Amino acid sequence: MTLYLPIAEMSVSVLVYLALGMSIGFLSGLFGVGGGFLLMPLLTFLGVPSAVAVATSASHVVASSVSGAITHYQRGNVDIKMGLVMLAGGLSGTYIGVGAVKILRQAGYFDFTVAIMYVVFLGIVGTIILVEGINASRRVKATGVVASRKSGQHNWLEGLPFKMRFPRSKLYMSVLPPIVIGMFIGCMSAIMGIGGGFVIIPAMIYLLRMPTGLVIGTSLFQIVFVAALATILHAVENKTVDIVLALILIAGGVVGAQFGTMVGEKLRGEHLRVLLGAVILLVAARMAFDLVMPPEDVFSLAAVAGGS
Repeated sequence: MTLYLPIAEMSVSVLVYLALGMSIGFLSGLFGVGGGFLLMPLLTFLGVPSAVAVATSASHVVASSVSGAITHYQRGNVDIKMGLVMLAGGLSGTYIGVGAVKILRQAGYFDFTVAIMYVVFLGIVGTIILVEGINASRRVKATGVVASRKSGQHNWLEGLPFKMRFPRSKLYMSVLPPIVIGMFIGCMSAIMGIGGGFVIIPAMIYLLRMPTGLVIGTSLFQIVFVAALATILHAVENKTVDIVLALILIAGGVVGAQFGTMVGEKLRGEHLRVLLGAVILLVAARMAFDLVMPPEDVFSLAAVAGGS
């Protein structure tokens, strides 16, 4: 069964994109990420224009994150106060990112810019997560004890102003780092069509020093609203949200997220980090490969001397 995508201007197999949505939803529930970091490249690999892939990925992130966030909230794994503080920065960052997309598309640099951002960010973050996960797994095997960080230890963050208490996470810290992190994630969400979980989760663990059990749920909570705003702004400002494609992906994503959440609860934290790091690096490698490989059809412009 095939459907025509009005915004992407192409016909697609419903089953293929439904399966793609389920796979991305599964990763969302498993790792606590929106899944856009993988969905956007996969859509472009299948021939969807980059601008449409970015905007439509954001809409899929909303659905998959809602499903996962509700599940984590019901289990008490969401710090609402911390999520709202991060959201304050995230919404402003989203406005900035959508404006940047409009400028880059008009200048003709959007596709190249997004590809470079994916390779750089995914490469760095994937390497960090993979190495840390492997080291943590080795420590567990050697000592039999899972290393843990005490909440409230912030080193240089302790000197920042505008402090606030976060009872759920047992933290007393400045609101500036969560706001800045949220703003950065909001901008990335708008430009790259991602939820930003692969960045925000390490930041919440290693910078904010939040308890690991609350990180995934809180991450999904703020991703829902940031991705929703990005979707609306892309639809209004850039006209790049393909509703038909979004509905197919969302239908699969909501189901996949539930299975991912159940599987994630059965795996150790360090094993999840290793898997997440490996997946991120694979996507970065594919994006880098596409950047350096010459296109199949090479076009050239040459001045013809003595033309009529």
